Amino acid sequence: MKNSLAIIPARSGSQSIKNKNIKEFCGKPLIYWTIKIALESNFSRVIVSTDSSEIAEIATSFGAEVPFLRSKELSGSEVAIEPVLADVVKKLKATEDYDINCLGLLLPTSPFRKLEDLNKSLELFFNDEWTSIVSVSNASAGHNPFWMLRDDINNKVTMFNGDELSNLPSRRQDLPTFYIKNDFIFSINPNNLFEEKPNLYGPKPKLMLVSDDRLDIDINTPKDWKIAEKLFKHR
Repeated sequence: MKNSLAIIPARSGSQSIKNKNIKEFCGKPLIYWTIKIALESNFSRVIVSTDSSEIAEIATSFGAEVPFLRSKELSGSEVAIEPVLADVVKKLKATEDYDINCLGLLLPTSPFRKLEDLNKSLELFFNDEWTSIVSVSNASAGHNPFWMLRDDINNKVTMFNGDELSNLPSRRQDLPTFYIKNDFIFSINPNNLFEEKPNLYGPKPKLMLVSDDRLDIDINTPKDWKIAEKLFKHR
């Protein structure tokens, strides 16, 4: 697990929930739960990428590193995650000559991850030639694309792929298998971030399926927050 770096992105200025990353969640700032489990895991370092000195102070008080603040150019709501991660990789190389073998992306809005998720992801990554390990959950029937409808510009209702509704499976058992990213953990080869089209996955990703009885709420709205907090207290 040498030079395996967990990065927790936590910018300020959340639009859906004010101060989301440091808002109290079950008695602690939301980011605490991700920092805590990252420090307990087999990742060799845990860094928080933030543009906020307040978030940085809170993160370091819980044991994470914040070696530098993120630039404003990389802190807007429209900025993708890849350049944020690449920025950390480049700065660590420039300031410490630190080469990363595996980079773990841990979003603080997914507090239901478990220690075993992180360690299993690392084990899978280092035991084979995967370019990424992506934790996923089975897509329930209601989230299966073959039960999704679209209304096109001609007001014609079709399946998600444009097929006629006569091809829509009528039984749940007939649905093909699909998976949903649950954001528990992405373990990636840092080289993915510097490809012609930067991405998390690379040419050889592997899906890490978690059990169907797991909770995997990603907190993006006030409604998500209320549901997640109630469930987290009784998990």
